[in-house]
Amino acid sequence: MNVTALVMAGGRGSRLNLSEEKPLLKLSGRPLIEYVLDALNNAHIDDIVVAVSDYTRKTAEYIKKKGLRVIHTPGSGFCLDAKYAIEKLSLETTLTVSADLPFITGKFIDEVLAYYEQSGKPALTVVAPLEVYRKYNSSEGYPITLRGQVVVPIGVNVVNGARIKEEFLDQDFFIIYDEKTVININKVEDLWIAERLLIRTSIR
Repeated sequence: MNVTALVMAGGRGSRLNLSEEKPLLKLSGRPLIEYVLDALNNAHIDDIVVAVSDYTRKTAEYIKKKGLRVIHTPGSGFCLDAKYAIEKLSLETTLTVSADLPFITGKFIDEVLAYYEQSGKPALTVVAPLEVYRKYNSSEGYPITLRGQVVVPIGVNVVNGARIKEEFLDQDFFIIYDEKTVININKVEDLWIAERLLIRTSIR
């Protein structure tokens, strides 16, 4: 299975209320997006593309200097921008991942991709139970009810890009229970929490 990773880095980051673009915010001295790129480079990914917008022009320049592909999207939100990029680049199997998930790992990504391939469905959404998501995140995300359980999409999806124009895509769900992996940087408080966790991990 040939997989392209599409890193979603075109959002406004308005909840952070900071002048720096969110993908370039420093966590232990490194831009947030670097943690995601590290995870992708340690996974079975064939190509990486970073989706940017007018809201993240500095991020675009930063990524270009690293020699990675960039696609400019309208900045209309995660789902619409992902769809735009997949159509524009004629991508097939695509892993979409938010640029602000500093604790994802290559192992986690490979587990998601293996689950997707085994499911046989054209789309997969990674979710966490609400109580797991709440542990370290300052916001509750966008909860949905899945088989009687309240879960939150964490910002990682897999889709068959060849079918992206279809009005309805049957999808499966990958449920993750690791509290650290689902940390999403939306507010300054999230950055502080992530910083403390990184320090705690390095001490161990």
